[in-house]
Amino acid sequence: MNTLQTNGDNAHTAHRYRTYARRTAYAAGVVLLALTGFLFLPPRRSGPVQPIPFSHRLHAGEKGISCYVCHPDAMSTAHAGVPPLETCMLCHERIIIDYSPIRYLHKHYQENTPIEWVRVNDMPDYVYFSHQVHLWRGIDCGRCHGNVAGMDRIVETPELTMGFCVQCHRDNGISHDCYQCHR
Repeated sequence: MNTLQTNGDNAHTAHRYRTYARRTAYAAGVVLLALTGFLFLPPRRSGPVQPIPFSHRLHAGEKGISCYVCHPDAMSTAHAGVPPLETCMLCHERIIIDYSPIRYLHKHYQENTPIEWVRVNDMPDYVYFSHQVHLWRGIDCGRCHGNVAGMDRIVETPELTMGFCVQCHRDNGISHDCYQCHR
């Protein structure tokens, strides 16, 4: 009976060992797969450093401030433009005034000197594009600029290519004649 009991114990131990080995191999595979994924995934991009760390995620996302509060020119001109300091001061004359970047904003406002923002998205000179026309047609800013409300620093939109624009025009039944954009 000792022989049977020993054989049974050995079988049980072998089964436990195989189960442990399978689970360990599975866990190692999952970890290896995850690490491999991190190596080959493109890194999260972050936009250029600006003179003031303005967060679109905070302002447009959490606070729900419309794009048009800061970029009203988009509704009436070809370019969205950068807001004047007066727009920033509408809130920051009273809100968070002791924060170092806001003090920098106040300094520029009082000295009447513009902030030198780094331009992120820029169309080549040979391309005609009007924010106004697209907004009148009901195109959401995020269609071209991505989830701005989720970005701290705006990243350049890699999709803004001729192919992207032509496909969007086709999808929406808009002329994709060359003269539309190349005037």
